[in-house]
Amino acid sequence: MTSVAWTNIGELATADASAGEGPLGVVRDAAVVAVDGVIEWIGPSSACPPADEAHDMDGRAVLPGFVDAHMHPVFAGDRAAEFDARMSGTAYSAGGIRTTVAATRAASDAELAANAARLVAEAARQGTTTVEAKSGYGLTVHDEARSLVAGKSVTEETTFLGAHVVPAEYADRPDDYVDLVCGEMLDACAPHAKWADVFVERGAFDVDQARRILEAAQAKGLGLRVHANQLTQGAGVRLAVELGAASVDHCTHLGDDDIDALAGSRTVATLVPGAEFSTRSTYAPARRLWDAGVTVAIASDCNPGSSFTTSMPLMVALAVREMGLTPAEAVWAATAGGAASLRRTDIGVLVPGRRADLIALDAPSFVHLAYRPGVPLVTDVWRSAQRLPSAV
Repeated sequence: MTSVAWTNIGELATADASAGEGPLGVVRDAAVVAVDGVIEWIGPSSACPPADEAHDMDGRAVLPGFVDAHMHPVFAGDRAAEFDARMSGTAYSAGGIRTTVAATRAASDAELAANAARLVAEAARQGTTTVEAKSGYGLTVHDEARSLVAGKSVTEETTFLGAHVVPAEYADRPDDYVDLVCGEMLDACAPHAKWADVFVERGAFDVDQARRILEAAQAKGLGLRVHANQLTQGAGVRLAVELGAASVDHCTHLGDDDIDALAGSRTVATLVPGAEFSTRSTYAPARRLWDAGVTVAIASDCNPGSSFTTSMPLMVALAVREMGLTPAEAVWAATAGGAASLRRTDIGVLVPGRRADLIALDAPSFVHLAYRPGVPLVTDVWRSAQRLPSAV
C-alpha cells in the first residue's frame, strides 16, 4: 500500500456540507491522507498520521478536482471565423455544427484522439480531474463509432451523440436519419459508450424524435443525457425528467413547470455558462434552480462552435458573476454537482472513501476562483493521489 498526505491546508473545501462549515463543508488547518489513491483520513494538520509521501500545502486552499460533465472534445478544425462573425452580429444557430462535421469526417483516427487528449490535458492543468466526452461531429455510423473510440482513450465517461443535428445528406429526410441513429448507428456505437444524448431544439431534433432515440439507447443499456432548452423554451427538459435522464444540459430557457419537474426528480440541471458567454445569450437561471432544490452542475461545454474553452475556473467565475450563485455554490456545482450529473459516488467530494482527486490553489480560499477571474490560480492537481503535470 502507498500512502500520501497533504498537510498545512489552510482551507479544505470538501464539497460535503456534513464534513465542515457551510455548503462546501470547509475544514481549516486540515490534512488529508490517501492510501492507494483513495482518501482514508481527514483531520487537523497537527494530528496527521505519517505517510510514504507528504506535500506541505503552506496554507493554500485545497478543493476537489473539477468534474466537467459536458464536453465535446472529439472533433477536428475550429470555427474561429464563425465566432468572429457572431461577435459582429450574426446570431448563433445549431446549424453551424455541420462545419465541424465536415472537418471531423476528414480527420484521421489519430488526429481525433490527439486533439481530444490535448484538450483534456489542457483542462487538467486548470484543475479538471474527470471529464465527459461526447461524439456528435461524425454523424455517420463509421465516424460516430471512431469518435467514441477516441473519446474512450481519454475518459470512461463517453456519450453517444449521433443525434447532435441532422447531417446535410439527410436534410430533407430527417426521420430516415433518426432510423439510422436508432438502428445501425446505435448498434455500432453502444459498445463504446456509457451514455446517449440528444440535442432537443429547433434546428436539431423534436421531442418525438428524441424520445425514439433515447428509448432505443436505454434499451441498449445506455444512461441518458439530454441537451435541452438552449435556444428556445420547449419540452426537452420535461422529456429528460420523464425518461429518468441523469442530466439535462443547458437549461437556458425554462418555465416554472420545467423547474418544478426538475425539483421533483433525480435529473441534474447541468449548466454551461461558457456557451452563454461565447454566444452573448441569456444565462441559465441558476439561482432559481438552486433555490427550488434542483441539483445543479456547471460544465465547460468545450466545443469549437459555442464554447471553445476548457476552463472550469472560468465557469465558476461566470456562475457567480452572471448566474447568481455564491462562490461556495458554484464550486459545489463544479465538483459534487458534476459527479451527481455523472451519477458517480467516487469523485467530486473530499471525504474518506472517495478518490483522492484534489487541487491546490495559489490562494487562501476557494472564493478567489470568482474573486480573481482569469488568474491561473490552480497550481497543483492530483488524480487518484497521482500528481499531474504542473498547471503553471
